[in-house]
Amino acid sequence: MKTLFQTSLKFAAVMLLLIGGAAITAHAQGARLQIDQLDSLANKASETVDVKLDERLMATTAKIFSGKDDEDIKEILKGLKGIYVKSFEFDKEGQYSPSDVESVMSQLRGGGWNKIVGVKSRNGDNVEVYLMMQGDQIQGLAVISAEPKEFTVVNIVGPVNLEKLTQLEGQFGVPELGLEQPKPKKIK
Repeated sequence: MKTLFQTSLKFAAVMLLLIGGAAITAHAQGARLQIDQLDSLANKASETVDVKLDERLMATTAKIFSGKDDEDIKEILKGLKGIYVKSFEFDKEGQYSPSDVESVMSQLRGGGWNKIVGVKSRNGDNVEVYLMMQGDQIQGLAVISAEPKEFTVVNIVGPVNLEKLTQLEGQFGVPELGLEQPKPKKIK
């Protein structure tokens, strides 16, 4: 009987570890937004940007940056699990629908995502920035920019250092996010 009890206890412990591991993996995957449903917008767009850099490609891409000036970018890329961008520019307004925007926004409700920036203007320019946190560590970043003639989604998966993130602006399809670079303190 003791052997059966020990076997059952070991089985239960293994199951708990598997379930806990699955939950951690699910949380990490939760930082990756599903944005392929937006591909149909490319038919209406005058300009399209589509970036899909997964963890394997991130490692390969980091090797491209070999200069001394690129060390910060290599450091940022080393920790990331992926960069995903979909951006569509249209010749006229009304080429994407509220349901296109909602297909992304619905993924940002709950699930660990927190809106940190929301900008809405009368001319229809709307930008929202979300972070996914695990404890005090950022595990993902999402930027949704919906303008009358442009729709952009940026999703960065993995530990994000906001101070260093500004160095990715304008690279890999990441638009200017308006994040200020930290200013050095003056010594008096």
